[in-house]
Amino acid sequence: MTPVISIIGKSKSGKTTLIEKLIPELKSRGYRVATIKHTPDDVTLDEPGKDSWRHIQSGSEATIIRTSAQVTMIKPMAEASIENVVPLFAEDYDIILAEGFKHDSAPKIEVHRKEAGSPLKGVKKLAAIVSDEPLDTKTRQFALDDIASLVDLLETGFIRPEENRVTLLVNGSDVPLSGFPKDYIAGILTAMATGLRGVGEVQTLKFFLKKGKPGQD
Repeated sequence: MTPVISIIGKSKSGKTTLIEKLIPELKSRGYRVATIKHTPDDVTLDEPGKDSWRHIQSGSEATIIRTSAQVTMIKPMAEASIENVVPLFAEDYDIILAEGFKHDSAPKIEVHRKEAGSPLKGVKKLAAIVSDEPLDTKTRQFALDDIASLVDLLETGFIRPEENRVTLLVNGSDVPLSGFPKDYIAGILTAMATGLRGVGEVQTLKFFLKKGKPGQD
């Protein structure tokens, strides 16, 4: 699955600002970046009475609003955790930066400012702290403006460009793969695709299977 890192911190700590700085540095190194923003439950992009709202109310499981410049997907989800949201990106990106989600399972980078008081407590999978002051912690620390070093950490610790990335979703759930199954599946699918007429060198490969109902041809 696409690597995800959550940018967390107290209110007004600079989470969005850090993401704004990380994105161009990652893109300058050739990576495709996507983001997820956690917002309060009372914030909605789909107003009651609008056509898209009526589609969802009628039972559509997802709807896309298209304008001349962008598309917006609206998909009701009872549990909008990172694990449920990330598959919507369909492996088209090298890394996903999530703002918020401090209680989810993704690795996290905390943004800390001295004026906000002490850092967050009890954070699980804390990979680094970006701070405007030295902190007494074993967690790796970065200065607020040391974006290049922070992206070095993301590159070597999470993106790992030298490795093949293979994702297997079964019934919508991610199935973790160790070295041998990952290489075996990648090798078989790549060989099959390469053997088809008109297929050149395989850089990315997407395979989707939906089994029909029993008794149907």
